[in-house]
Amino acid sequence: MTSSPASGAGSPHEDTPESPTVRRPRSAYTVNAHDPSAGPEAPAPGPAGTDAPEAPDPAAALQAVTLPGTSGPADVPGAPGDPGAFGTDEAGLDLADLADLPDLADLDLPKVPASSPAGRLAATVERLRTEVRTAQAEAEGRALIELAKGILVERLGCGPAQAARQLAELTEQARVTPLEFAVEVINQAARDRVSEVAGAFLAATADPATPDEDSAAVRLRAAESGVLAADDTQAVADSLLQHALRPLGAVAVAVWAAGSDGSLTLAGSAGFPPTEAARWRYVPPDVATVARRGLTEPDGLWLGSLADSGLPTLGRRDFADGARVAVPAGTGGRIHGVLEIAWARPEGPQPPPVIRQIEALAELCAHTLESHALPPGVGQEPRLLPDAAELMDLADGLHDPALVLMPHLDDTGRLVDFRIQHVNTHFLDPAGRPRAMINGALLLEAYPMAAAASELFQRVERVYATGEPFRAQRMRLTALVGQVPLAAVADISISRHGAGVLLIWRIEDEAARLASLLQHAQRLGRIGGFEENVLTGEITWNGQLFDLYGRPPTSPPVPLEDLAAHAHPDEAVTIGRFLRTLLHHRRPASAAFRLLRPDGVTRHMRVVAEPVLDTAGQLFVVRGAYQDISAQHWTEVALAATRDQLAHTEQQADERNRLALQLQHAIMPPAQTPLQVPELKVAVRYRPAETEQLVGGDWYDAVVLPSGLVLLCVGDVAGHGIEAATSMVVLRNALRGLAVTGAGPAQLLSWLNIVAHHLTGAVTATAVCGLYDGERRTLRWARAGHLPPVLVRDSEAVALPPIKGLLLGALPEAGYEETELQLAAGDTLLMYTDGLIERRDRSVEESMSHLLDTASPAPVSLDQHLDRLLTYSRSDTDDDTCIVGIRVV
Repeated sequence: MTSSPASGAGSPHEDTPESPTVRRPRSAYTVNAHDPSAGPEAPAPGPAGTDAPEAPDPAAALQAVTLPGTSGPADVPGAPGDPGAFGTDEAGLDLADLADLPDLADLDLPKVPASSPAGRLAATVERLRTEVRTAQAEAEGRALIELAKGILVERLGCGPAQAARQLAELTEQARVTPLEFAVEVINQAARDRVSEVAGAFLAATADPATPDEDSAAVRLRAAESGVLAADDTQAVADSLLQHALRPLGAVAVAVWAAGSDGSLTLAGSAGFPPTEAARWRYVPPDVATVARRGLTEPDGLWLGSLADSGLPTLGRRDFADGARVAVPAGTGGRIHGVLEIAWARPEGPQPPPVIRQIEALAELCAHTLESHALPPGVGQEPRLLPDAAELMDLADGLHDPALVLMPHLDDTGRLVDFRIQHVNTHFLDPAGRPRAMINGALLLEAYPMAAAASELFQRVERVYATGEPFRAQRMRLTALVGQVPLAAVADISISRHGAGVLLIWRIEDEAARLASLLQHAQRLGRIGGFEENVLTGEITWNGQLFDLYGRPPTSPPVPLEDLAAHAHPDEAVTIGRFLRTLLHHRRPASAAFRLLRPDGVTRHMRVVAEPVLDTAGQLFVVRGAYQDISAQHWTEVALAATRDQLAHTEQQADERNRLALQLQHAIMPPAQTPLQVPELKVAVRYRPAETEQLVGGDWYDAVVLPSGLVLLCVGDVAGHGIEAATSMVVLRNALRGLAVTGAGPAQLLSWLNIVAHHLTGAVTATAVCGLYDGERRTLRWARAGHLPPVLVRDSEAVALPPIKGLLLGALPEAGYEETELQLAAGDTLLMYTDGLIERRDRSVEESMSHLLDTASPAPVSLDQHLDRLLTYSRSDTDDDTCIVGIRVV
């Protein structure tokens, strides 16, 4: 960045590679506001006795300023003979429109020779576009220089010419460009958000070894100048992107205007395709977008990558993976819109200086959005906002307590509180204070607890900032009276109207609350109240009683004397007894009757009433209530029918169980007469289930066949009840009859399977069957899914190895295996059903182990042995049990 005098000769302090620019700290060229003639506070005067060089002419010095991106003097746009000035050139082209054209180098166009007509035209357009942009930058720079001269005029109390000389001298001493020094003067004088951000940004990012020719201060002031000079928000977006955001790496920017209903309107954008901006010109309320989230978040929305958020927004297809920032644009505590910035690539967390710089730019946008008007046909039409007087008139017309709040700003323009501008005539303070004490006070002074747990102040602040109304029911309000907190419950409504906020609350009255509670109780209990004056005949019904009677509220109430005419004819005696007790004996009475409604519906009602006597003991008022007990009546009827049905069912079940038990005991008594078999003792035990409803199908048999062999068997039919008992009888008798044929155990079980599958209704059962030969002392046995027998020999009990055999009735035909066991004198063999060992919390293996331990010490008597097994059984299934035992002697 260089400077040249108006004559075109080189400046004595022109930047060259051999003479790098040296920047001085701000204090080195601070304006001396006490002595205008003293000029700037130079670091040191020249040699003693020498005069300071004469200051250059102000106009010549300004003309000598070279702005960024130029190579010559800064000419004034529009001057005659200026080829880069705004207007129309010789060829008739509108140069102002050329500034918005994209760079030709960025377009994917076919290469054309520079000497061709198209090539010459492209070169001309590119030259004109560059000149227009240069002229725009020069105009914005001159505006800042003129503003700095105005500041010097005010501070030094001098004229414009002397201020120009002072500016030129200070610029020369600071060895910076006039534009940079002008921005420094503005920052010292303004001390605003832009100057603070610029100073912090330079302090955090400046590299003393590398001069920053396009500093953040210049960029921000240039952006501010462009924003203030812009006539619409589109120009604001262009200026922000060009001067302030592109150096930060941003590629696009959007300025959204917030509507009072929560909608967003695209007021201006830069860097986004025009078609994409047209698609996003309006966002309805409550649509979740990046800008909407930025509006609702106090600190804005900062996304390192747009793709990770999943939020729709402007330019999502063009910059899908880039970072995105949406910051509320507000001033004075009121949010007017959102500033949304897009990057082409993902970004990490932004440093604090960049964050403060973006927030300062958003505040600049807020000043423009204050006067922004929605274009016709987009969103809601603009409407006139009421002033404070109209809002106070509106509050006075309300029947609920209302306060008109106006924002209270501090010296820096920041919202700190709300002034209670007006309270209406219906205002009721929760602490009981008069209206005059509240009117005119600050909200936090009158209600300091509003910023506590109820968050009332935060709600008001949010409504004022966004314009979105807030409503809540049963919100707790707390007021301090003499440092004593007094709480009240109220319904709250907060809405923004113009520059004010209307706060309405309806404090819950205890009497009204109890009346509402009583009304709901009567509705839920279907109860209606009445009062009848027997002297005047005046009758009062509440609304619920009209509903119970099925009569319109405009119809006359029914007197008690006419109650029988509205009831079922069979209820005449009951109603007569009720009226005699109430009116003649003057005692409280109640009665249940059937009410015939006009719509033909019969309802079961209960009436309860009491007499009210005067001081003389005479009856003058009767009050009471009706209750619709139809649901209770039909419930009682259904319950009585259910009880009758249950009693009948229980009687049938008891009869069935009694018959099954009798049948079971008739076939299998708990003990049977011992068999007379040489050198063999036989004993049986049957233990029925403890619960009669669980009569099972366990069975046993021990009989001497005509061949001299002894048939030993036990079985268990699946299920309980009369069906299991009858199936058990069929299988037991069938096995006994089949055994006469002389077939072996395997063949007997095969035939018994056919019987179970075809002749008993497809029942299933388990069984173990054995034939004992006394001459040979052998036992041939087979099993059908049953537990194997247990052999006790020499005080040691073992379970016989299981052999294959499917349970009975599972398949139409099944084959079974049988094996032969050689017994010796003193051996004991046990057959049993699962009711002896089965437990719900133990496996079959654990239960078998306990059975073997119990059966090992064989008592002297076989009967004692079986009784011991029943006594020490750990079964918990409450199932019946059968045991058959033999002992060889």
